[in-house]
Amino acid sequence: MTPPDALAVVVPARDEELLLPACLDAVAAAVAELGSAYPHLPVQVLVVLDACRDGSAQVVREREGVVAVTTLAGSVGVARSEGVEAAATWAAGTGRRSLWIASTDADSVVPRHWLTSHLGWAAGGLGLVVGTVEPRPGDLSAAALSAWHRRHTTADGHDHVHGANLGFTLDAYRTAGGFPLLPTHEDVGLVTAMREAGVPSLATGAVPVVTSGRRTGRAPGGFAHYLDELGA
Repeated sequence: MTPPDALAVVVPARDEELLLPACLDAVAAAVAELGSAYPHLPVQVLVVLDACRDGSAQVVREREGVVAVTTLAGSVGVARSEGVEAAATWAAGTGRRSLWIASTDADSVVPRHWLTSHLGWAAGGLGLVVGTVEPRPGDLSAAALSAWHRRHTTADGHDHVHGANLGFTLDAYRTAGGFPLLPTHEDVGLVTAMREAGVPSLATGAVPVVTSGRRTGRAPGGFAHYLDELGA
């Protein structure tokens, strides 16, 4: 099979001026490696500025080739959905027929081989890739980090779902009905719907994303809340 002929990276951000630069540095490195493997593949990076009141917009303005999408929803489900729709509009404008969407978060750092691996799996016929995340060790106490590792596996076939490390085709996304417009667990909703629709998928530990271990987050009941419970 052939890989998708366009790729977009969607990054929701809500008041992330401090962590967004490292995220975009890592995404740029992944895009550069992808360009070496697929030199004619059009790529677009989109940051969804969701109800931002800090300098996140300025961070995006200073990045060549990164496009800002703005929403006032204050909901990560809405933000991811708006990002995907903007990516679809961009891809349609390029005249390309198939689009792969890679999803991460503004407080996360993807590995350099992230996008190249995604395209390889897509070329093999997958419509969904579900990756793992690892909290940044310095952000957690030793006890909390140990608790994290006891509860999580990074092996292939894991049962975790993180919006900070997802990839899927636009066709699969449409089939599943898109991201639920929820303030949290929108990632689980989408992946569940894709799997129920029979989208060929892979749960892999081969492309782990390092994410913030902060215990005060942007989404109610989200990843930061979970880490806070571990620390407690």
